[in-house]
Amino acid sequence: MDTETHTTTAPAALDTPRTHEAFTVAKRSITLYAALTAAALAAVVAVASSGHMVNGFMWVRAALLPLTALLVHRVTVAASRGSRRAYERVSALTLVMPIAIIGVDFVPGVCPLWYAVMQTVCMLPVLRVALLTRGPVLRAAFPRGR
Repeated sequence: MDTETHTTTAPAALDTPRTHEAFTVAKRSITLYAALTAAALAAVVAVASSGHMVNGFMWVRAALLPLTALLVHRVTVAASRGSRRAYERVSALTLVMPIAIIGVDFVPGVCPLWYAVMQTVCMLPVLRVALLTRGPVLRAAFPRGR
């Protein structure tokens, strides 16, 4: 039995213009997410530098999210090269991340409203990738049962 068929998609399934375009959009969306999270980190630094209160949660979240963008981008690239496992990870991460990030930020007292709104904006490109990975083009490239 060839184990490679369980971890990668046949080249023909990935070699369609629609699949290439979907992955191009996904990679650009994750790049945008990285830029937005870097801007959010810069905003936290600016707010703290101006003497306003920035709590530990905000510092940790602002520092970690740009790093997660790098990880998600790397996994998205692996998926675009045919890794079914990477595709499944991107699909799961991009669904769970916005729910977790936005859900926690809007718990009263965790962070100021401006920060919660900024984090929500950061999640919009991630939501786009979640929709792409669940859309017909990428599902066709990674059919179940292979």
